[in-house]
Amino acid sequence: MPNTITVITAVHAPGAGHLPEAHASLCAQELPDGWDWQWVIQEDGETDAVRPYVPDDPRVSFGQGRSGRAAMARTMGLSRAEGEYVKVLDADDLLTPGALARDLRALRENPGLGWATCRALDLLPDGSTVGFEGDPPQGPLARGAVFDFWKANGYRAQVHPATLFVRRDLLLALGGWMALPASEDTGLLMALSAVSRGWFTAETGLLYRKWPGQVTSQAAHADETERAARFAVVEARARVLAAMDGWRYGAAMGD
Repeated sequence: MPNTITVITAVHAPGAGHLPEAHASLCAQELPDGWDWQWVIQEDGETDAVRPYVPDDPRVSFGQGRSGRAAMARTMGLSRAEGEYVKVLDADDLLTPGALARDLRALRENPGLGWATCRALDLLPDGSTVGFEGDPPQGPLARGAVFDFWKANGYRAQVHPATLFVRRDLLLALGGWMALPASEDTGLLMALSAVSRGWFTAETGLLYRKWPGQVTSQAAHADETERAARFAVVEARARVLAAMDGWRYGAAMGD
């Protein structure tokens, strides 16, 4: 569908109650004339606990499937994606006003770029926010720069993968999100960095909710053995892609 941004959200039952707030943040977005968004919500599982929170909005597409964690849910949701751009939005997060328009403008004005990210703030339970001081300056991100920073800084990315906005054709070419139990979004971000230049917007575009029920707060997420294995395959994939010059996105435009 032309002039459409597909927003993809993976959700499981514990986070379903946050969907109405996420929807409100989408409805507050203002886009250029002729543009609109489509919200693809994909449940990681087949329960009766999520559907009651899905907004009654013709722009919302809800689906369910076998449980396989966020990577599989998002990638299955791609089957219903109609837009030429895809925006990630976790079920418990909120977009700030203007976030989609800023992402869209960055890629439309820079056709050689494959993806965009923006500043994110942690949203704490008391309503306060906390920022990250290592953000890069606003503007293009060189091919490989995000990967190099991640590798040199203890596997901490300089831009937040939960803010990703990406061209759908490039997302599909890379196979969607990595088949990992966690860090699947970091894996995709590193693959994108390996093959394409990106963009960073310094204005805050996402409120990243911190709460006890989120997946990243669970003990298993910090298991050192699993973490090392996840990041080993993320790094190996990015290095292989970086070495394949025929894969370089935007090469014809002088990248």
